[in-house]
Amino acid sequence: MITIKTAEQLENMRKAGHLLALCHKQIAHRIRPGVTTREIDSFAEQFLEKHGAKPEQKGYMGYPYATCASVNDVICHGLPNNEPLKNGDIVTIDMVVNLNGWLADSAWSYPVGTVSPRVRQLLQTTLRALEAGIRQAVVGNRIGDIGHAIQSLAEKEGFSVVRQFVGHGIGQRIHEEPVVPHFGRPGTGQRLQEGMVITIEPMINMGDWKAKIDTDGWTARTVDGQWSAQYEHTVAITSNGPQILTKL
Repeated sequence: MITIKTAEQLENMRKAGHLLALCHKQIAHRIRPGVTTREIDSFAEQFLEKHGAKPEQKGYMGYPYATCASVNDVICHGLPNNEPLKNGDIVTIDMVVNLNGWLADSAWSYPVGTVSPRVRQLLQTTLRALEAGIRQAVVGNRIGDIGHAIQSLAEKEGFSVVRQFVGHGIGQRIHEEPVVPHFGRPGTGQRLQEGMVITIEPMINMGDWKAKIDTDGWTARTVDGQWSAQYEHTVAITSNGPQILTKL
């Protein structure tokens, strides 16, 4: 069942999103060659605790960390580790903040040092695809309009859109209805209503869109070893257009 949020509930989620955006801003200053994703994870957890929040995904279905850290060919759900990041890598840091029982979810792909022109194009295209999807998140549109906008932009640039992992509703639980695919046909799917809150989180690959799961049961990689990027915001559907809850 889709939960419609009140103005007060949206404000609670906006506060969680603001804190998450602050955390990402601090992480951006820490991404550099030689740092480890375990160090980033520890920083994020301490930052949230300092501000009276907690990382909602830690313990979710047994997940052991505060963040997901996905490097290069890892699409999502990468486990933070002690391997230093290298110049030219990309890393996606994804986290869910719980502030006073209300959640916000955002992922961001960061270049490590200097990346290749094609990788930079991947990052820029993925961010533009997110923005294109958000522009479709208006009252009266349908879920398929969001996915179609993302897919059209990404494929025009020669990239592919991951199908196995999608956006979702969010509120006091990480995953609520509706499901929000990042591909599809316009004019199809659930109609967007005022008060809905969803995540839009396209994962865009340089090669094949398919994913495979590592033996750890979490890490999702591209099947062909090509790299993947992701940007995600939590977005409220309002009468004044889409409101991004996870930005400063």
